[in-house]
Amino acid sequence: MSLSRTDRSGFASWWWTIDRVALLAMLALIAIGLMLAFAASPAATGGPITAGDFRYAAKQIAFACVAAGILVGASLLTLHQLKIVAAVAFALAMIGSFLVLFTGSEVLGAKRWIDLGWMTLQPSEFLKPGFAVLGAAILADKTPMKLPKPLITLALVAPALVILMLQPDVGQTALLLALWGALLFFSGISLYWMGALGGAGMALGGLAYALFPHVRHRIEQFLNPTDTGYQAGLALKAFAHGGLLGVGPGAGTVKYRIPDAHSDFIFAVAGEEFGLALCAAVALLFCILSVRIMLRSANAREPFAQLAGAGLAMVTALQAFINMGVAVSLLPAKGMTLPFISYGGSSLFAVALTMGFALALTRQRPKLENRERPWFVQQVVART
Repeated sequence: MSLSRTDRSGFASWWWTIDRVALLAMLALIAIGLMLAFAASPAATGGPITAGDFRYAAKQIAFACVAAGILVGASLLTLHQLKIVAAVAFALAMIGSFLVLFTGSEVLGAKRWIDLGWMTLQPSEFLKPGFAVLGAAILADKTPMKLPKPLITLALVAPALVILMLQPDVGQTALLLALWGALLFFSGISLYWMGALGGAGMALGGLAYALFPHVRHRIEQFLNPTDTGYQAGLALKAFAHGGLLGVGPGAGTVKYRIPDAHSDFIFAVAGEEFGLALCAAVALLFCILSVRIMLRSANAREPFAQLAGAGLAMVTALQAFINMGVAVSLLPAKGMTLPFISYGGSSLFAVALTMGFALALTRQRPKLENRERPWFVQQVVART
């Protein structure tokens, strides 16, 4: 089936206005994630001696189908609809993140997940796309407000930051704080206030170091040149074992000893079984995706679309960089998923919503004033 640019059907209109390069990069990352789910599932469900199975891979396929629907559905939204959906998503994520403090499942001293039986849901994952759109809508709004707009965005994000620190989830807190800072920077706030915001972020980092023993342990371990840490050390062995082209699908052995090989350290599984080649391809796809969305956002007519698109691209790229940086011991260990690739419904659904929002914001919508008008409309406009 071929599509013509003169076709005015719904699908054709969506196809010719969407950023197809970014969409293909997203689909490629999802496909790589499914391939790695099959590689990591036996390690997550079994061991070097005990036979594992592919239950995680099967669930990830189901998650990917739902995520694809979220991605396409979100990309169809108009700018007005986008703000409404983002507001609803942010509100529900706030409520869910608050309820997690009382009813959530505790894992390694942290409460971040709601057990739904067939999957665990992490509501905080959906705070980022919701706040990116809402924060951009406030900062780009030309309507005069009684309070400074940066202060209004602070009032919006501060309760979320407090809830995340209580869970505690330092990684999501840092991402949300970085997203807020990026929105302020892209909106043109002075460098003086950006410096103050950076100082506040460092102060919060110091507070997390002082309050949370696991944060202090990971940072001290990272700074100690003689102690790479258990997970980081195994990840480096996986990369060394894989070399340039990897040991082949299913032939990895180090992956059976890496905790969370199917989620937080999925990049190490990619390095062992498919080598540096696949790792470079993943990094390149994230670069293409981020740059495309940034460029398309910069060319958007509406300041809101410019600001929101840049924020969504930045937070996704930053999360990917942190995950890959941890895997190769460039950053302290942090339980953070690799967007599109790590196992988990919450992570996949949230990044699908994030990138669906980005595709909706960067669609090339024709200018109404440039469309051909009927003769009688032209006459009325000319006389007014």
